[in-house]
Amino acid sequence: MQSILDAINEWIKGILIGAINGNLSTMFGDVNEKVGTIATQVGQTPQGWNANIFSMIQTLSENVVVPIAGLVITYVLCYELISMVVEKNNMHDVDTFMFFKWFFKAFVAVFLVTHTFDITMAVFDVAQHVVSGAAGVIGGETSIDAAEALASMQDGLEAMEIPELLLLVMETSLVSLCMKIMSVLITVILYGRMIEIYLYCSVSPIPFATMTNREWGQIGNNYLKGLFALGFQGFLIMICVGIYAVLVNEMVVADNLHSAIFSLAAYTVILCFSLFKSGALAKSIFNAH
Repeated sequence: MQSILDAINEWIKGILIGAINGNLSTMFGDVNEKVGTIATQVGQTPQGWNANIFSMIQTLSENVVVPIAGLVITYVLCYELISMVVEKNNMHDVDTFMFFKWFFKAFVAVFLVTHTFDITMAVFDVAQHVVSGAAGVIGGETSIDAAEALASMQDGLEAMEIPELLLLVMETSLVSLCMKIMSVLITVILYGRMIEIYLYCSVSPIPFATMTNREWGQIGNNYLKGLFALGFQGFLIMICVGIYAVLVNEMVVADNLHSAIFSLAAYTVILCFSLFKSGALAKSIFNAH
């Protein structure tokens, strides 16, 4: 009779241990995949991330927004000329050099608008270079060896009784669900950043058209700050991934299974929260608002 009870006990334990291993394998796989996605996507330029979207945005900008920017340039240059004339005592004190200065400003304004996409892409090329350099310096292994981690847990799982295994099944199921939610949030952050970049690029000729004017130039200057903030947000994201890599590599899975599971969940939540804050932090650094 006792042997039958022992066999049933072992059978139940085997089912529970299999469920725990399945949950952990899924959880580790989700974490590894999503962190790898971060490192891959954050270093891409707008044209490299999705060429079709980039082509659409460039076409819209050149065919729809540039004519509006031309109207803005016309207004700004007229306002600039009137201001220059009024400042010189209603043309009683006219300096011919001011007209050369006005023509130079007009040339610069037209040049900026006609080369807007070259300038914006140059900003993101610089940002990509910085992100690539950061990836080379960080160089930490951000993935968890699922097979090794599961193998190190087996002795501890075999020593547990059914009630503790049931508790561990519930814990791993809950944490695995949280990891899937975190993966969705991280995807939202990465895609949201790229969509924001495309939106910024689509209207870029208008703020660039204001940069040569003293009063209106603040619009273009603030836009340029926001552009640099979006580019260098990728650098901050890479730092977040590097910190996460250090925390994961220092985590000891086999000592305490409950602690290890919730530590991994906590590290992933911290990573997600840091990614959410990276955009606001980048804008505050560049004083973009």
